[in-house]
Amino acid sequence: MAKRFLTDNHISFEEINLDNEPTAIDWLKEQGFQSVPVVTSEAKTIVGFRPDLLRQLAS
Repeated sequence: MAKRFLTDNHISFEEINLDNEPTAIDWLKEQGFQSVPVVTSEAKTIVGFRPDLLRQLAS
């Protein structure tokens, strides 16, 4: 749902698929994240599907 939201709102992103890059799981755990998706930008980090916060990335 996060990918679709970002695409539909013309927000560019880079996907890191945990199935294809299992070492990314270690990074997530080191950062203290316990769920996905994790969307990071220069301004903020959003954990979980949060359309209200994702909209802020579009502005």
